[in-house]
Amino acid sequence: MTSEEIRLRFLKFFEKRGHAIIPSASLVPENDPSVLFNTAGMQPLAPYLLGASHPKGTRLANIQKCVRTVDIEEIGDNTHATFFEMMGNWSLGDYFKREAIEWSYALLTDKQEGFGLDPARLYVTCFEGNSDAPEDQESASIWREIFENNGVPGNRIFFLGADANWWPAVKKGQDTWSGPTGPCSEMFYDVTGKINSGMSKEEFLAADERQEVVEIWNDVFMEYVKNNGKIAGKLKQKNVDTGSGFERIAMVLQNKNNIFDTDIFQPLMEKIESLSKNWNLKSGRIVSDHVRTSIFLISDGVLPSNTDRGYILRRILRRAIRHTDLLGISEGRIDDLIDIIANKYKDSHYQIINKLIMIKKTIKEEEIKFRETLSKGIKEFEKITDLTPEKVFDLYQSYGFPIELTEELAIEKGMKVNKKEVEKLFKKHQDLSRAGSEKKFKGGLGDTSEMSVRYHTATHLLHQALRDVLGPSVRQRGSNITPERLRFDFEHQQKMTPEEKKLVEEIVNEKIEAKLPMNKITLPIAEAEKVGALHFFGEEYGNKVDVYFSGDKIETAYSKEFCGGPHVKNTSDLAGKFKILKEEAVSAGVRRIKAILE
Repeated sequence: MTSEEIRLRFLKFFEKRGHAIIPSASLVPENDPSVLFNTAGMQPLAPYLLGASHPKGTRLANIQKCVRTVDIEEIGDNTHATFFEMMGNWSLGDYFKREAIEWSYALLTDKQEGFGLDPARLYVTCFEGNSDAPEDQESASIWREIFENNGVPGNRIFFLGADANWWPAVKKGQDTWSGPTGPCSEMFYDVTGKINSGMSKEEFLAADERQEVVEIWNDVFMEYVKNNGKIAGKLKQKNVDTGSGFERIAMVLQNKNNIFDTDIFQPLMEKIESLSKNWNLKSGRIVSDHVRTSIFLISDGVLPSNTDRGYILRRILRRAIRHTDLLGISEGRIDDLIDIIANKYKDSHYQIINKLIMIKKTIKEEEIKFRETLSKGIKEFEKITDLTPEKVFDLYQSYGFPIELTEELAIEKGMKVNKKEVEKLFKKHQDLSRAGSEKKFKGGLGDTSEMSVRYHTATHLLHQALRDVLGPSVRQRGSNITPERLRFDFEHQQKMTPEEKKLVEEIVNEKIEAKLPMNKITLPIAEAEKVGALHFFGEEYGNKVDVYFSGDKIETAYSKEFCGGPHVKNTSDLAGKFKILKEEAVSAGVRRIKAILE
């Protein structure tokens, strides 16, 4: 099957089984304090997994755009990608384990409606149990029944711990998750076609390590809720959250051993190789992946900068540019790659074609800036007589100087880079960054702590107050909320004056003192827009949307926005004085406010 056929077959399969097909949300999360990007298909649905009613019902399916950079050093292997699409179906308190597992098996193996994979090459894992939840014998029993009924022989069900069969995965001493959670059952496929069907658990784990069996589907049974890594009870409804990487499924169905040989990447890889004067497979894969990711990030409103989302984009894009240099690709030829990617997705609803001019302009400007930075870094390198690991790291940190380039220049000057010591410094930096990020985004997905809910509500008042003071051109570009403060990004061309900031503070505090009730109403999208509800995230919505508003009636409400919640019941519950700590530029035309409730 082509990737387009896979996409259509998946959606039709679940549509036939009563699932509403919903569009992908933006890569930029809407009012989600936990992450910079949507990294899983379930993230935009967190409020509904926690119990809110979805306008499309209790059975949903879609293909969600995702970005993950935690494995960026793995890019170039057979299966990792920074941008990927996640196919998924959800039950919001509707069906549970039996239907989810039976449909997963049918989707993967049915030749008429599904993907027609060989059942004899399928293996599954189930949760082995711990102090949080018992061993999942129910799922294992359903799987045994399915395999027996279909004449699939051999030992192919394995029990694994919470580091593999719990979502999100529980690493030792690192669980700070707050939100919906639960055990999962994962499906693996033998991509070699040579494995004995009677594998032991140890043989299975070894085959997984060698990527001879590849995970292709995951059923998460969300019936618990965690607060800072501890089970806090059960959700008011049992949910199913399934998922599979679109690129990985394409790899299996197209009989490839890596995602870059699928029709998703192959035209791009061929073009990169044709432009290269010094072909290297890993660099080709890195350029292919990173340019594609950059295009999708920019199309969802992310611009290169030195902080947060913009920094991630800058890092990915500059890494791609560096590897075009290693490949000997002439400056400016990234445009050719952009056209290939845009053409690949021309029939999707992602609308890359409509944003090509802006995407090309952004990437070109970043390439020029990066080359200027490289020039400064080279001048700094020329001053170095003793290339210590600290100096190598400083070149990277201060000048964006890739370690590979430092190595090349060192060889020319008869110096050596102590890679082991440099790697230790990089590892230490990554650990510190990760720890800082975890603290910064403390609370996790769907965080419903009291302070986070208060700050979330305050962003609605702030958004409207900014429009009152600065004009209707103000558009929200993102928000980040922790229990300690709120951060709000918005479109505006000039730095705010002290008088403007003071007036915004006064308006928000006035609305807190006015004790306005926070209400929610579900409306058809046209009607929601008609009453003036704001929505500036580039999101695509269903026919009906939830609108939160401050006041007794939506027609006379002070603030009203498309939003999944949660919120306080009354603005007086904000219980503090709103104070702007800082107002600064994020990128061209985008400002940022950091504020607290004193």
